[in-house]
Amino acid sequence: MRRGLTLGKFAPFHRGHQLLLETALSEVDELVVMVYATDVIAVPLQVRAGWIHALYPTLRIIEAWDGPSGYGTTPEIVREQENYILKKLNGLRITHFYSSEFYGDHVSQALGAIDRRIDEARLAVPISGTALREDYFAGRPYLDPLVYADLITKVCFLGAPSTGKTTLASTMAEQHKTVWMPEYGADYWREHQVDRRITLEQFEEIAPEHNRREDTLTRQSRTYLFCDTNPMTTYVFAKDYHGTAGPVLTRLAKEAEKRYDVFFLCDTDIPYADTWDRSGDQKRKWFQDQIVGDLAERQVPFFRVSGTLEERVAQVHDVLRRHRKFGNVLDIYRNT
Repeated sequence: MRRGLTLGKFAPFHRGHQLLLETALSEVDELVVMVYATDVIAVPLQVRAGWIHALYPTLRIIEAWDGPSGYGTTPEIVREQENYILKKLNGLRITHFYSSEFYGDHVSQALGAIDRRIDEARLAVPISGTALREDYFAGRPYLDPLVYADLITKVCFLGAPSTGKTTLASTMAEQHKTVWMPEYGADYWREHQVDRRITLEQFEEIAPEHNRREDTLTRQSRTYLFCDTNPMTTYVFAKDYHGTAGPVLTRLAKEAEKRYDVFFLCDTDIPYADTWDRSGDQKRKWFQDQIVGDLAERQVPFFRVSGTLEERVAQVHDVLRRHRKFGNVLDIYRNT
């Protein structure tokens, strides 16, 4: 049986790694990928391993949490690396070792495997993890959309109608030179409403299309994607209209709890814009309570923003300045 092995930090996982994996998969019966822990990128090992598993589900992945940190050609480092790899394999026979680095020589010898060096000169895929970490946006062509999406901080603005979500989302996007996601549900309602109502079945159509458009915009985002509402808001609207929500909307609203990195609730302290498609200031306050209650039921943490547009922008900037992707949201409150 031909069994291949490759290893790395995959920080992040890019097209060069994909070339290596796909070459290996075409040559061996089984491929093992050893993913190392690292502090050169904030993305946890589980997420980096998850990228590889999602794109190549037949691979066997070993999470190397306690891997040695040394990198080089000294006898001590070489011996430490080889001993660790052999220990993690626990007797698993490797016939081909795949890499694009100098260590392919000594690791393949330690394994008794064929040394398969893939695109070592970086001619086929001229990119490196170091270059990508300097500017993910510029390096998008070398990143699968699945990977790039996890490098973007998705910021969602919630609140009742006429609480300033659209203005805040578009303003933040302009300041960060990125894109923003409009509220698709509002556009759908205006196009399909009959006597200011849409059916329960029509509510089922909104969230999937909202997510599809949002996914497209994520691939165009620079650092942040600012979103005007999400399927959770559509879910609250459906329950307000019909007393219930359909299975598709209910599922996507549940998934939305983890789809975004930061939630902001826009307050009702700004003047109400009484347009034809809204139901009055009293309804705004009532609907705001429903949104807050839904967030509480879901146990989704959020930050309140209030005041003028300038004050709200400053409040959002203050949170984002201290926020870390994949970090603990409570750390924002430290030393403040």
